[in-house]
Amino acid sequence: MLERPATVSSRVILRAINRSLLRISVDKSHLPIAALYLSRQQLINPTFDHRHSRKMSSFSNTDTGDKSSGPYYNKNIDTDATLKEKVETLAKFVSSCKFGMMTTRDPSTGKLVSRCMAVAGKEGGDIDLTFTTNTESHKTDELKADKHTNISFCDSSGQWASFAGEVNILTDREAVKKYYSPTLKAWLGDLGDGTHDGGPNDPRIGVLKVRTTSVTYAVTDKTVVGRVAEVAKGTITGEAAGVNKLREISEKEVQQWRATASKEA
Repeated sequence: MLERPATVSSRVILRAINRSLLRISVDKSHLPIAALYLSRQQLINPTFDHRHSRKMSSFSNTDTGDKSSGPYYNKNIDTDATLKEKVETLAKFVSSCKFGMMTTRDPSTGKLVSRCMAVAGKEGGDIDLTFTTNTESHKTDELKADKHTNISFCDSSGQWASFAGEVNILTDREAVKKYYSPTLKAWLGDLGDGTHDGGPNDPRIGVLKVRTTSVTYAVTDKTVVGRVAEVAKGTITGEAAGVNKLREISEKEVQQWRATASKEA
């Protein structure tokens, strides 16, 4: 049986409140306004959380009361940036990294597997990513079984980005020629049979198009000294360090941006 700790806990709270009301006489005029409008559904709904606007986690190891359990997130989340600013900053960061880690799931073991991939291009207004691949590699087997992937980027300063998406494997020559680079020959080699030569017509070369569903990333405009100072202050005071601009691009925003980009193309 699946555990539902959040629901059970909320019902226990409700029963305790009811028992208290039976034991003592309460004049409603003395209750806080918020308490009068707190519905029973909110008390038993596992997604209701007075501490965050986000859904409660199904796993919890403690209760922080009315204090946020994730002060770093609250301190660094950037809700002021426009969608245009978020996508343009993200695209610039990805270009500066050049290489990302692609994660897939091995269908035979269920294990997650990651490998470094060079970004061959961007589409959908720079929100979708494209890579070239050896079609005879394990990653294509894994993506055929499960098209879901995560592409992550990180630089030496601690800035990072995480793309959730779905992959389409293309093998037609026009798509391959669009993203082909002569350096691919260094990875695939020339087998000397006149076909598998590492050139644009080599049938081993395919294209992986990642259709992004959502993105989370963190960038900073602070200097190294500034970030070190923030961490030092947090270590001493216990205040969460404000070192990044943590940004989220939702699935709805991705679709909105892609639609806008297609109209402008």
